[in-house]
Amino acid sequence: MRGGSIEPLDIIGVQIPYHFRCPISLELMSDPVTVSTGQTYDRSSIESWIATGNTTCPVTRVPLSDFVLIPNHTLRRLIQNWCVSNRSFGVERIPTPKQPAEPILVRSLLTQLSNDSILFETRLSAIRRLRGLTRDSDKNRSLISSHNPQIPLLSIIFSDSVKNELLIYESLALVVMFQLNESECNSIASQSDRIQFLSSLLLHPSIEVRVNSAALVEIISAGTRSIDLRVLIGNADGMMEGIIGILNYPLAYPRALKVGIKALFALCLVKQNRQKAVLSGAPEALINRLADFEKCDAERALATVELLCRVTAGCAAFAAHALTVPLLVKIILKISDRATEYAAGALLSLCTISEALQRDAVAAGIVTQLLLLVQSDCTIRAKRKAQMLLKLLRDSWPDDSIANSDDYNCSDVVPF
Repeated sequence: MRGGSIEPLDIIGVQIPYHFRCPISLELMSDPVTVSTGQTYDRSSIESWIATGNTTCPVTRVPLSDFVLIPNHTLRRLIQNWCVSNRSFGVERIPTPKQPAEPILVRSLLTQLSNDSILFETRLSAIRRLRGLTRDSDKNRSLISSHNPQIPLLSIIFSDSVKNELLIYESLALVVMFQLNESECNSIASQSDRIQFLSSLLLHPSIEVRVNSAALVEIISAGTRSIDLRVLIGNADGMMEGIIGILNYPLAYPRALKVGIKALFALCLVKQNRQKAVLSGAPEALINRLADFEKCDAERALATVELLCRVTAGCAAFAAHALTVPLLVKIILKISDRATEYAAGALLSLCTISEALQRDAVAAGIVTQLLLLVQSDCTIRAKRKAQMLLKLLRDSWPDDSIANSDDYNCSDVVPF
């Protein structure tokens, strides 16, 4: 320490001035803010400090008279200039931070969008402003959510008096950025005209409108505990076809893939919806897009595959796709424990109904994968499915298979 300040540290070949570093994180500040004691910290660091229950200034230990964080624009500009001057050393210029939304502004914008007597352009501008603020930061999202924006937004979306479609579509785009409570989900799901309206939007020419509609369908389906209401949603005309159509949308719009699988999975959690999902083409869509999902979405997709394999027609549809077995075998131990468990469960269902699929699985290398699985740290359920699969496939193993070798007798697989 020098004179109570932090000593400059040497990184990436350049010294960062101590007054550019946050006293809490010791890192270069990107959004310096000043507290009531006059000390400056990086916003994220001091917010975390306060959020954990601290009420004093980290440096001076003096109690904070309030928790107002005042942006230190002068210091931020100095830091930005320093970054530019040291660009040759690989220092990137910190972006100018967007300031958090003020509660009074949020209330004003919500009042404007709720007022159906003012100009359409004013209401539309308010919705777009709120959407931009919500995107800016989680703090803004939390602030706006605390004012229950879903109430006026849902009123616009399902109102017969709102004639301007753009206002409806913008409201839809904003409301899906928040969660609905169970009462709100039940209210929408129990009104068939509202569900049918969302289903009709799944065929809209705009992919953004279609995806936002699917996102709201997923929020409602996941938010209600009523099986009957979930069945009503799944049985709405065009609902399954629309969601699967989104799932099939080209990768040029990746959000479609993410929202599509979330909506399909939410509906297929109810067994009464699975037959319709199969008849609407879900098995082919899932296998065709399986390699395109990110980790969390891949887990949902594989869970959906396993659920649909519990339906006779679903098993038959997956069995008819040449890539089903090779892809599922390849996934074992590759993505995550959950993904492995779901893949093994789907393969167990498929191999149970067809000796030909058993031979395909063995040819794809499933025996080695399963032996590795039962000796891994995977879930107990995954290991149990693997053991059941090994027992089922025993007659399909080739004579020179590792499972028929002496090494198999030394494995941790429980003897059958």
